[in-house]
Amino acid sequence: MKVLVSCANGSGTSLMMSMTVKKAFKTLGITPTKVHHCSVSEGKTSAKMYDVVFTSPNFLPHFEAVKEKGVFVIPLMNVMSEKEAIEAIEKSGLLEKIKV
Repeated sequence: MKVLVSCANGSGTSLMMSMTVKKAFKTLGITPTKVHHCSVSEGKTSAKMYDVVFTSPNFLPHFEAVKEKGVFVIPLMNVMSEKEAIEAIEKSGLLEKIKV
């Protein structure tokens, strides 16, 4: 599973969020093949090559097109909250897809 984490500039917030997402996946017993963090502008064009995108709720509209094509797009409010990330992953239906 390939994971994209996207924020406004692709440096601080997405880096912290990617570390949180990695912890959440580890807790859930999942090992992503790739976790990449980037800016929203890069993410909009490359998201179609990923299985799941994590981003701030503010940037959800930028990922509507890939969401319609089956990419899971998961918003996180608190980029440091592993608990929120786990709950968002579970709620998204991603785990059911992985188990198939």
